[in-house]
Amino acid sequence: MYQNIPDFYFDESYPKLYEKIENAKAVSVSVDNEHGSAISYMMLREIPIDTDEKYYDLITPYGYGGPIITSLTGDKAALVDSFRLEMEKFCKDNNVVSEFVRFHPILNNAADFESIYNPTWDRKTVGTNVRDYEISEEFSKSTKKYIKKALKAGVTYEVIENPSEIDEFKTVYYSTMDRDSASDYYYFGDEYFQQILDTLGKYVIYVKVLFEDKLIAAGLYFACGDIVQCHLSGTLSEYLSMSPAYVTKYATAEWAKEHGMHFVHYGGGTSRAEDNSLYLFKKKFGQNTDFDFYLGRKIWNKEVYDRLCEIKGVDKDSDFFPAYRQ
Repeated sequence: MYQNIPDFYFDESYPKLYEKIENAKAVSVSVDNEHGSAISYMMLREIPIDTDEKYYDLITPYGYGGPIITSLTGDKAALVDSFRLEMEKFCKDNNVVSEFVRFHPILNNAADFESIYNPTWDRKTVGTNVRDYEISEEFSKSTKKYIKKALKAGVTYEVIENPSEIDEFKTVYYSTMDRDSASDYYYFGDEYFQQILDTLGKYVIYVKVLFEDKLIAAGLYFACGDIVQCHLSGTLSEYLSMSPAYVTKYATAEWAKEHGMHFVHYGGGTSRAEDNSLYLFKKKFGQNTDFDFYLGRKIWNKEVYDRLCEIKGVDKDSDFFPAYRQ
């Protein structure tokens, strides 16, 4: 049997965060019958190619998602086939050409919907397993050393559930984006953060790391089911030598363990390479724990897909998906 909402990514309010950012509409397709129920939350985007009529494609909202079985009372294969029929109808009714899915690494919903999406492995993601291991077993030797040194120097932390405001967090977060020369996409505005508090506040865990009463690092996490997801985080440049990012991870893991959670999930690296620097950094907090992340690429209208690729002058069999957007 499946939990109704196993992670905050499957809350109906989540995709609505990205309607303005993605210039898209949050939509969902669901099925509920004698075999159980399943649902998928997606972003419906207009395809920016001049044709005789408007066409659209679908993409998973920022992060992870894909279709999820919310209850199973009968035959799983029959339930999945019913979902496929609902998707076909939705795509036909809404001129949808293709769909790009980022499946959930921990829930492994890619396996449940393999017959529809033929998922392909993309990369490993990392988490801290606070249920089956002690935190000290998951954190690397150097990580524990950095944390001990920081706490001894006077660094402290605080975890706030369902915060009423996060203005300080935005300052720290934006400074990190500046340091990393991040793209404009990641400079989420005030409306975005307020919408998080207003519609998803019950899941929000705000982790503050302080030195001499000054916020020097912070993390915005979502806790739902038995998973804590790292959403956004930041560190002030002038305090990097004090390793506050390590303390942020430690504080979150401590909170997760105290509250009976199973995983704190950090995501993967910037590439699938095992020596990717971001992946290796995250592995410092999950020595024993990683997950397989799968992608789904589905063409719902092959005739139009091929025609759009021809108009754009691109190879319809390109690794880039959907090819007409490259």
